[in-house]
Amino acid sequence: MEKIYDKSAIADCIAKSKYHDVLDTMELDFYLIKYEKGEFVSSPFQNELLFQIVEQGSINIYFIRDDGTRYSLSNGTADYFLGDMDIFYPRNNNIYAEAAESLTCISFSVEKHREQLLSNNRFLELICCSLSAKIGAMTTMDAAPATLTERVISYMKYKCDGGILKGIEQASFHLHCSARQLQRILNQIENAGLVKKLGKGTYKLTVTEYVF
Repeated sequence: MEKIYDKSAIADCIAKSKYHDVLDTMELDFYLIKYEKGEFVSSPFQNELLFQIVEQGSINIYFIRDDGTRYSLSNGTADYFLGDMDIFYPRNNNIYAEAAESLTCISFSVEKHREQLLSNNRFLELICCSLSAKIGAMTTMDAAPATLTERVISYMKYKCDGGILKGIEQASFHLHCSARQLQRILNQIENAGLVKKLGKGTYKLTVTEYVF
């Protein structure tokens, strides 16, 4: 991830944005963020609440349940909003956005500018359209079929800080399987080079991408 504060680069991106006529009227501390493929653009592990507009590239948005089951919510491309729900609601700890390719986003802090955002009717109209489309997509989503192996990898990637699973018993509870089943899966994916054992009951995911 790379943050860019060059004013001319920021102005150029805003000028190309579908929403430039609204953004130009807002006195916000804009900056750009560039992501590499596979990096999290938004996740519960991030400390700062950001509003981001995809300027170039694409993202995949997932809803991950505690048992590792993954729902595909959307595929965002140019002009897609991230952080729109964070303006109104507490952060959802199960939604992740991941760069599907090299990605550039126009960004600004939600917390720093919340009052201004909520008082701008034109901006709120854009948010309403964005949220309506997302809610419509959620009503038709289905869980992607997943084996226990896939759910274990998904659980480690999205639910374990730093991709490190600690405690077989606790993890097996979340994954709705027995500790013996989980240990067998961990042994298999360790042999396949997908995880590394760090200690008793502690494993680290060693792959950044896994095709489900």
